[in-house]
Amino acid sequence: MIIAVASGKGGTGKTTVATTLAQTLAKTRFSVAFLDCDVEAPNAQIFIKANLDQRKNVEMLIPQVDTDLCSSGGECAEACQFNAIVVLGKQTLVFPELCHGCGSCALVCPDNAITEVPRTLGILEGGLSPEGINFGHGILNVGEPMAVPVITQLKKWHDYQDTDVVIVDSSPGASCPVVESLRGADFVLLVTEPTPFGLHDLRQAYGLTQELDIPAGLIINRDGIGNADVDAYCEQVGLPVLLRIPLERVIGEGIAQGKSLLDIHPEYEAIFRTLYEQIMPLAAKEAVR
Repeated sequence: MIIAVASGKGGTGKTTVATTLAQTLAKTRFSVAFLDCDVEAPNAQIFIKANLDQRKNVEMLIPQVDTDLCSSGGECAEACQFNAIVVLGKQTLVFPELCHGCGSCALVCPDNAITEVPRTLGILEGGLSPEGINFGHGILNVGEPMAVPVITQLKKWHDYQDTDVVIVDSSPGASCPVVESLRGADFVLLVTEPTPFGLHDLRQAYGLTQELDIPAGLIINRDGIGNADVDAYCEQVGLPVLLRIPLERVIGEGIAQGKSLLDIHPEYEAIFRTLYEQIMPLAAKEAVR
């Protein structure tokens, strides 16, 4: 089973929920994998504490123009939908940051002047945690705009067919990296806070799960602040609230010190075991729909 954890808004406690669920299930009979797909700001390793003894570069092929062969006819620029290659007079310029690696420019070049060379976008790191969690995360290079290829390769890095539960920690929001993170999930755990900002971004995140046709449930973090608008919205759209985590100073202080929720409150192990038991029938019901 693949459970993705997402939130429309950053800072809601998404990674806290994802890591706690993974650590709880790892203490049972389950084999667990954890993928931190928030490649622009991965931080699950702070709590998982895996031995990162595996490493792989993430590369994408981009065009390289041989100026001696190029006749500057412009066919390559016309074929590129992303304006990553431009012909100015006798010069053919390549903008690597805009390239999506589709290879169209090389295919249409009548001079065979374009070859494809690898460009490193980021890295993948992985290893086992003390609880036996098969952990992996992606780290996007600073200034690199192409997060999706890193997420795609992270999800394909290992074969998880024999893993009981895969937890996917997505980036916040509802953009392309989130879509790629959620793709293939059996269930999405949405995390929000009961504030106007939390509700605004929850609407976007829940809308995305509906577009992808993935069943979802909600965890309300920092329960006790804000107002009841999130609850009213959930009742209106039929989004089940599976768990409430109260606003507690001790939790905030512990998380800031790099402690997991289970380190702070060991009793949450039983709570998150119950949470998983709630998820199972919701995901199974959708699978046979």
